[in-house]
Amino acid sequence: MADVPQPPQPELDSQSGDSLLAAISREMVRAMKQYYGRGPTKAKSYLVDDLLFVVMRGGTLPAEKTLLEAGFSDTVREFRQKFENVMADHLVGTIEQLTERKVVTYQSQILFEPELVVEIFVFDQPVSRAAMEQTAQALLAGDDAGAVGAEDPDTDPA
Repeated sequence: MADVPQPPQPELDSQSGDSLLAAISREMVRAMKQYYGRGPTKAKSYLVDDLLFVVMRGGTLPAEKTLLEAGFSDTVREFRQKFENVMADHLVGTIEQLTERKVVTYQSQILFEPELVVEIFVFDQPVSRAAMEQTAQALLAGDDAGAVGAEDPDTDPA
């Protein structure tokens, strides 16, 4: 059995001028690209109290699309769930490093129409008020704070 990916070391560069939300989105896309073979075309993160939502769009593999078109959505969903189970420690570790909070549970959900993956992390305590305000300000302004995107899901948007 292959080694399970470990959280990135050393500490992630979350202070490169990007917001915490953008750093989270970027690292989730990077992990998907590195370990899944293709990253989403868009990703955006939201922090609310003790919850983190990372919404990713695009990135379905050609083989998955073929299976979906043939009516095998359960097969694709099962494969994706197994992948997320293997990646859980890596993804949780990444989020804990970036947010400096302990994740107590993690869930991943996929929709095929529209093509959407939502990663949900629950923390042991609320994130900082500043981080929550960053989400609220981005939503009120209608801007893309916390969003990353790539024209080609095989390229790194960071």
